[in-house]
Amino acid sequence: MPYQNILVAVDLGATTETVIERAAALARDNKAALHVLHVIEPLAITYGGDIPMDFSAIQEEIHSQAKQQLDRLCSGLGVDEANRHLVTGRPESEIPSQAKAINGDLIVVGTHARWGLALLLGSTTDGVMHSAECDVLAVKVDAPATEDGSA
Repeated sequence: MPYQNILVAVDLGATTETVIERAAALARDNKAALHVLHVIEPLAITYGGDIPMDFSAIQEEIHSQAKQQLDRLCSGLGVDEANRHLVTGRPESEIPSQAKAINGDLIVVGTHARWGLALLLGSTTDGVMHSAECDVLAVKVDAPATEDGSA
């Protein structure tokens, strides 16, 4: 049975285009609705323990800039405004929640190769894969090596 509702979660970084192009192609091939999600992680309420800080203005600016980037990205792909989702929270829980809310049957996320401590600590993709109630496609998005051979 073909997919009907595909949710692609993007970080709006350098690898976003790779992930969203894969999801858009799957949506076209399956004649499915494409939903695009960006999750903004909340800033800490306090900084330095005893000194309370109000980060609301910074959080609002982050939200505003993310909305502009998401709208620009989605407009280029013809994604309806109703299918653009911008939420604040932990990506590993918000992504599966949004997929459930839209009756998604496929989540598309980017993943990087992981080594050492990062492998032991897990990743957003791992969290999504373990809590999603639908299929998850992890698109490999490792950055190309630089001239000195490092990634």
